Amino acid sequence: MIQDVIQAFAQTFSPPLRRILLKAVALAVLLLLVLGVILQALLVHVISLPGAFELAIAIVTGLGMLAAAIYLMGPISSLIAALFVDAVAEEVERTEFPADPVGRPLPIAQSITLSVKFFGLVLLVNLVALFLLLVPGINLIAFFVANGYLLGREYFQLAAMRYRPIVEAQALRREHAVRIFLAGLAIACVVVVPVLNLITPIFATALMVRVHKRLSPTRELIEPAGR
Repeated sequence: MIQDVIQAFAQTFSPPLRRILLKAVALAVLLLLVLGVILQALLVHVISLPGAFELAIAIVTGLGMLAAAIYLMGPISSLIAALFVDAVAEEVERTEFPADPVGRPLPIAQSITLSVKFFGLVLLVNLVALFLLLVPGINLIAFFVANGYLLGREYFQLAAMRYRPIVEAQALRREHAVRIFLAGLAIACVVVVPVLNLITPIFATALMVRVHKRLSPTRELIEPAGR
């Protein structure tokens, strides 16, 4: 397990995956800038105050948007990066398990649904992390346990669904719940670190592809039902 974590972390910064990571971060920054400009324009249009007050509101709004951008950078980059997880998974499968068949990409509709789901999950994780920072005395164990389970479950099933129907992926996850939870804890450790959390979807996918390969009872490509 430790070796898989180290290798997945290192591969996250390899040229192929680094390109995907930089693309996701760049698109996230662009999206935040566009949203910031739109919000600023709406505020200026809606609120009409004397010059001094308008300047004060502009400054406060700018600082607020900066804080929001710092907070939302992780979730939004995860939302965008989730669109590239099949590319990440395929790269890991090809380079680390060349003797095995490559998994099949998820259907577009399912991929978009998972992207939105990842966004909500990462947003929730960041909210909890922020809450724990603001409230002293809260035990971080609860944070890591909850998010180790959630992140491990979601990313493992994503890796497994490239090879098998969702029902089989869920059954395999339940069968190896402890090992997948431990892998999820490694992902949670990345999520809690500012800036480093930008790599979450890339690192998590690279790790869970490895975990799925280790735990899969067969290396044969299974045609997922209903695709």
